[in-house]
Amino acid sequence: MQTRFSTEALQDPGTASAERAIRSCVHCGFCNATCPTYGLLGDELDGPRGRIMLMKDMLEHQRVPSAATVTHIDRCLSCLSCTSTCPSGVDYMHLVDHARAYIHQRYRRPWWDRLLRATLARLLPYPRRFAAALWLGRTFAPLRGLLPPGRFFDSLRSMLVLAQLPRTAVAGSPAAPASGATPKGRVAFLTGCAEPVLAPHIQQAATRLLARMGYAVVDTPGQGCCGALVHHLGHEAHSLAFARANVAAWSRVIENGGLDAILVTASGCGTSLKDYGHLLRHDPEWAAPAAKVSALARDISEFVTTAGLPPVMERPGLAVAYHAACSLQHGQRIRDQPKALLRAAGFEVREPAQAHLCCGSAGVYNILQPDLASRLRENKLQTLHALTPAAVVTGNIGCLTQLRLGARVPVLHTVELLDWATGGPRPASLQREAGEEAS
Repeated sequence: MQTRFSTEALQDPGTASAERAIRSCVHCGFCNATCPTYGLLGDELDGPRGRIMLMKDMLEHQRVPSAATVTHIDRCLSCLSCTSTCPSGVDYMHLVDHARAYIHQRYRRPWWDRLLRATLARLLPYPRRFAAALWLGRTFAPLRGLLPPGRFFDSLRSMLVLAQLPRTAVAGSPAAPASGATPKGRVAFLTGCAEPVLAPHIQQAATRLLARMGYAVVDTPGQGCCGALVHHLGHEAHSLAFARANVAAWSRVIENGGLDAILVTASGCGTSLKDYGHLLRHDPEWAAPAAKVSALARDISEFVTTAGLPPVMERPGLAVAYHAACSLQHGQRIRDQPKALLRAAGFEVREPAQAHLCCGSAGVYNILQPDLASRLRENKLQTLHALTPAAVVTGNIGCLTQLRLGARVPVLHTVELLDWATGGPRPASLQREAGEEAS
């Protein structure tokens, strides 16, 4: 696609990167065929091709974003399904991220939208604040029916519904005891912000699994949120501050004994972590350590595939529906490994129709765009329920939370089933399901 960016505008590295992405687009429209919002709305401007045209016009002319342009870009899930389809290799992820940051700097949103986004940015990335907000949300959730209609109150209603979801009880000990043998290696987790509050049992299951594999899990003091939540809100400086803090924390561990991998159990965070090298590439102080951290980042399924699944102690034989998180299948191009591991562990893996489509979680999309998110969730659940599984399995806390809102069967993380099959406890949600069937 031809562009006419000014020489002055191209002095900005982000704008120069965006211009290269726009130029690589050949306007073929293949992306629209796999775009969830284009499929729902049928509007050219709610598909990647149309959004690229809007971003081109906005960035090329350094315009103050219009309300219409902001609306169409806000509706983008950043699911990256378009990047899996695009034959031209358009770097849509960094293009839309740059556009969001540009909008945040130059567009004045309505007061309620500013309040909502500021609240999310100040609460969700901080586990203690998030936990307190959840408690408050559960307290007031029964009153959500009294809220009047309107965009702000729709988002508030969505938050209250999400807050009502029960936390899964922890099954088993946090970690298997050390065997006394010399560890094969040292790994660290990205602890994250939402997952330890909503589902602390996930990393506990992963830690037990890694212990059976012979790996020592080391603590990383000073790490925090990966920065993805605020990054997708356009808060670039805030997200880079999180990235630098995490790079500093892992660099200290790397220098004090080394690391074989930095493991992630929330795939949305993994996509962000693997992008630190790109985000900090122009920072003389942080570029090299950030690239090192990104090179060590691995999704838990990716790492277990390479290192080897421990011996399977129990073959449950359950039929499970595998939901491929967008951040895993599109963002990280990890598609077959989780399914292969589940099959090796004795599960019958069933895959839904239109597996490439998003469930509507997309970070805080289900709060900011509750109507579209709920339509996407219902479509996804329909395809998953059609498989008549005993459980739904996914690799991302956002998807897990979103799908639990309407799923008729338990929704589990992949690592919970791998832990169970190799000697860990039966997942708590499956225990409850078995108990209800018995009664």
